[in-house]
Amino acid sequence: MTLEQLRIFVAVAEREHLTRAAEDLRLTPSAVSSAVRVLEDRYGATLFHRVGRRIEMTEGGRQFLPEARATLASAKAAELALSELGGGLRGSLTLQASQTIASYWVAPFLARYHDVHPTIDLRLEIGNTQSVTQAVLEGAAEIGFIEGAIDEPALHVQTVAHDRLIVVVAPGHPWSDGRVVRAYDIATARWIMREAGSGTRSAFEEALRAWGVDPAALEVALVLPSNEAVRSAVRSGPYVTVMSELVAGPDLQAGRLVRIGFDIPPRAFRMLRHKERYFTKAAKMLEMVITQSGG
Repeated sequence: MTLEQLRIFVAVAEREHLTRAAEDLRLTPSAVSSAVRVLEDRYGATLFHRVGRRIEMTEGGRQFLPEARATLASAKAAELALSELGGGLRGSLTLQASQTIASYWVAPFLARYHDVHPTIDLRLEIGNTQSVTQAVLEGAAEIGFIEGAIDEPALHVQTVAHDRLIVVVAPGHPWSDGRVVRAYDIATARWIMREAGSGTRSAFEEALRAWGVDPAALEVALVLPSNEAVRSAVRSGPYVTVMSELVAGPDLQAGRLVRIGFDIPPRAFRMLRHKERYFTKAAKMLEMVITQSGG
């Protein structure tokens, strides 16, 4: 098994499409197909179903994917370690962050870092708390930033800032008249929520339980995959949502959303890294930029 075969397998698995994987890898479709076939034949494992002109990952392929990603990440870390032994700060640094952090908090730190270390290629990918945590566990990201609480013994978790969640509605909603909303009012509203696995939803559901409200009792009209989609939907009708004060800020200032008097405890922004994987100098420098700022 070669690293090139693993790289090809991961590219095909992530796209479930041979031609698109070949284009992104700058290889021919036949070369990509051949590399996958060699892996399957050598180990007697079927990694993909061929359905007409489409391919779909098998259960075995899904189980193998995290291992392949982790192996590629380890090889990349080894390469960076060797380059750093030669002196200087070079290479790339892959980060993942949940949506609120990526869009509203971390960007100024990355710009400051780039000013000081322009030879480092910073790559930021966006997910939710669940997917970012998994990326750091698998080695797909060297550093992760999340909004939710996690319990992963393999990860070093450090609080780097705090954020406030607020409940908002559109002007004209019955709750927009300044009343104080009580816990028992929650179940009477029509909610628009982020997807399961997002830090915003997890933190809100934790707060509901603390007030004795079962999150399952909420009438959830829509589940949407981004902060922007949630904001847009709530502005359009008689709905309620919870979001970061950072996200809601522009709409609050413009009068497109109204903040409701419903207190939610502040939540932490957390930085993740793997305890056992090599922590590059590039990553250490970014950690310093963020932690020395005081959040």
